[in-house]
Amino acid sequence: MQPAVEFRHISKAFGAVQANADVSFSIAKGSIHGVIGENGAGKSTLMSILYGYYHADSGDVLIDGQHRTIRNSHEAIELGIGMVHQHFMLVENFTVLDNVMLGSEGGFKLARQRGEVEAKLREICQRYNLQLDPLAKIEDLSVGAQQRVEILKQIYRSANILILDEPTAVLTAQETASLFDILRLFKEQGKTIILITHKLGEIMEITDEVTVMRAGRVAGAVQTATTSKEELAGLMVGRPIQNELPRAPYNPGEVLLDVDKLALVDSNNVKQLDDISFSLRAGEIVAIAGVSGNGQSELMQILSGMRLPSAGRVQFLGKDLPFAGRHDPDGLPKVFRKLGIGHVPEDRLRDGVIKDFSVEQNTVFGYQDSVKNRWGLFDLKAIKARCAGLLKAFDVRPNNPDLRIGLLSGGNQQKVVIAREVAAGPKLMLVGQPTRGVDIGTIESIHTQLLKMRDEGVGILLVSVELEEVRALADRIIVMSGGRITGELKIEEFDTTRIGLLMGGMHTS
Repeated sequence: MQPAVEFRHISKAFGAVQANADVSFSIAKGSIHGVIGENGAGKSTLMSILYGYYHADSGDVLIDGQHRTIRNSHEAIELGIGMVHQHFMLVENFTVLDNVMLGSEGGFKLARQRGEVEAKLREICQRYNLQLDPLAKIEDLSVGAQQRVEILKQIYRSANILILDEPTAVLTAQETASLFDILRLFKEQGKTIILITHKLGEIMEITDEVTVMRAGRVAGAVQTATTSKEELAGLMVGRPIQNELPRAPYNPGEVLLDVDKLALVDSNNVKQLDDISFSLRAGEIVAIAGVSGNGQSELMQILSGMRLPSAGRVQFLGKDLPFAGRHDPDGLPKVFRKLGIGHVPEDRLRDGVIKDFSVEQNTVFGYQDSVKNRWGLFDLKAIKARCAGLLKAFDVRPNNPDLRIGLLSGGNQQKVVIAREVAAGPKLMLVGQPTRGVDIGTIESIHTQLLKMRDEGVGILLVSVELEEVRALADRIIVMSGGRITGELKIEEFDTTRIGLLMGGMHTS
């Protein structure tokens, strides 16, 4: 049987950056094929060539044994290729039906067309157990349901080859299990799935074959049944990965942060936070665990000065944070940074970087005053030296300060954000989803840096949906559900079942 997809000697460069170099491998028809590698390894570039976003500088792409020149995504769709992006391509105030029809309306008689499409969508949803209402608005759907809409779009467009780019980066464990059930049904229909992910456990669970990429080249190709997570990790980064990172004994110092009866009611009079009380000491990592959307984001926004609480108070080093008397949070993030509160936001693209600015410029955002000379002008020489040191210390790739940061992989953007906050020497670090969508080598690097800061006496408040990350980093665990704290555990009491119940809103003894 001809492979569904075959890459032959694909090369692609962006200026001096060689994203793909002589890449050759094939993907069997009717299989789930994993493509893994470090951030910047060339995975997404290769898939973008397959989907027609980019054109290879050299090499060939074969679909079902036929040479194809795919000039744009419309031609890819006509060839039966669909792609579900890490950041969904949906219009939030449109319905599921409208989003599926967008770009393929099929004529002027939309009323009759809508009826026919709705009926077909309901049939697809039932066949693949997608659990979607075609008339529901995107803005009212959970993240997992929005992803199912993206898959529904591809099935409706008769995709036989489905590319998924980091599909579980923002999903809960339950949503991930549901997605995998859908992918298995897709495979049973004889369709081909290409799965780009950093999560080796998921690779081992769902794929048939794995291609490993490193520095734009194929580093290895294996049958999933004959490999291990350790072997795959070694192929990805070219060295062994430490499963247990060294850490000093737990020896907390003074109370840095004291949160008392914090509450938040939004503009729709919905209570987002209710009676949140906890403390955090110097030299400890307190992790907040919970399913996304249960108040963690709002809590971090308040503690970083991005949002005002509705009630309660927060003390930092024994003094109230200056929320009182304000009608908006303008200027508070700057005040908080000067107090010694660093912040790695959970959405780096929205709150952490400015994509159209250079890497060098992004290394000083938020801390501009610290790089001015005595005349109040930017010290360009100092900024350049600072950036060079950070890129080297945090192994940012490519090491090019003049490159637009939007051209870096997600993991390397995250390294820049963390480097910027660490360089400011904070007493308290607020860290939201630090390893979302990053590779195993970068995860090790980020975890090492956070543990180093903890051992140096910095207090860290960590928000993560990844329980393995919580287990690896936390000294204490706070669990949130529905905007409330449902439990607190020491790391010695770590128990996934108990934490799962607390995440579901059930208080346990």
